[in-house]
Amino acid sequence: MQFSFKKILSHLTCIISAGLTLFLNGCDNNMKPSPEKGILQHKESIFSQNDKETWKLATSWNAEFPPFTNAVSNMAKMVEQMSGGNFIIEIESVSKHKAAFGIMDMVKLGQYQMGHTASYYYKGKDPVLLLFTSMPFGMNALEQYAWFYFGGGLELAQKSYEKHGVYSFPGGNTGVQMGGWFRKEINSLEDIKGLKVRIPGFAGEIFAKLGCAVTNIAPGELYTSLERGTIDALEWVGPGMDITMGFHKIAPYYYTGWHEPATELQFIVNRATMDKLSAKNKEILRVAMRTAAYDMLIQNYDMSATAWDKIKTEYPNIKVKTFPKPVMDAMRQANAELIAEESAKSLEFKSVVESQQAYMKKARAWTNIGEFAYIRDNQ
Repeated sequence: MQFSFKKILSHLTCIISAGLTLFLNGCDNNMKPSPEKGILQHKESIFSQNDKETWKLATSWNAEFPPFTNAVSNMAKMVEQMSGGNFIIEIESVSKHKAAFGIMDMVKLGQYQMGHTASYYYKGKDPVLLLFTSMPFGMNALEQYAWFYFGGGLELAQKSYEKHGVYSFPGGNTGVQMGGWFRKEINSLEDIKGLKVRIPGFAGEIFAKLGCAVTNIAPGELYTSLERGTIDALEWVGPGMDITMGFHKIAPYYYTGWHEPATELQFIVNRATMDKLSAKNKEILRVAMRTAAYDMLIQNYDMSATAWDKIKTEYPNIKVKTFPKPVMDAMRQANAELIAEESAKSLEFKSVVESQQAYMKKARAWTNIGEFAYIRDNQ
């Protein structure tokens, strides 16, 4: 069955508008009509004055960076259309504000009403925040979305972000990410020690524990850093985004994933600003963010499937590898130790981890008998 995005958007607009009309018809009975206008026109005038919004949104990405930037532009377009042009969100890329990892602070301080970034970029401010992006050996995208929306994950995220003065909402998922690009093949733990690696999040902590020099570099600077030897290896996303970046020209060993099985970007919104929105605009914003986030997941899936289809014929120098078992075992052990250490320091961290692990235990049983068994038995 095929669905028309334009028709769905049109139906959403009609539903919201119909609900708004009922709301207005039940409004303050003391409102007096003016001699020039009827009561309904007067109500519409008051509503339109109070309901117009123009926001600015800052991203961690360059202006043209699909599918990340598509998620943002699609969300803003839906908000404008569903609001009848009364709610406008203007987008500013990192090339303008120059602060790829400063989005949360700028939104918190009110320089921007909204941002699009990744939660684990802010682990230095609050380690619990990295849990809302993706965890090594954790849930896949379907499991994690189910946790966010039906397993209490979104409520935990709002609780963690409350002290930072912002709301956080899922902003688009990449699905499982590849394990990164390396100049040389990794055959043992000794091959990892001493490497300069760009890898964010909890995986960065694991690599550091295994002897790597870990750094995080803004997306727009990745290729240059690899080319100049500032780093020896890096992980980015998957073939759909990686091939266009050209990493394979310098580091041809491409490893399968383990560290980010469901990387969720985020929309963050200034808490006080969102609280002041009308009920209609709040709902429009929520619907647009949720729709755009899911759309990014399937867009990125298509991009990677298309790129993977071309790798063997168009990029024969790329050598796809899996980390050796001793290396994977060491990563798993380091992951468990780091989670235990951080949980001992923070009850909040422990609470979120336990929620994720409990939901994954439940969901993975179905994943194994559902998606995994289907693929395994029907190759």
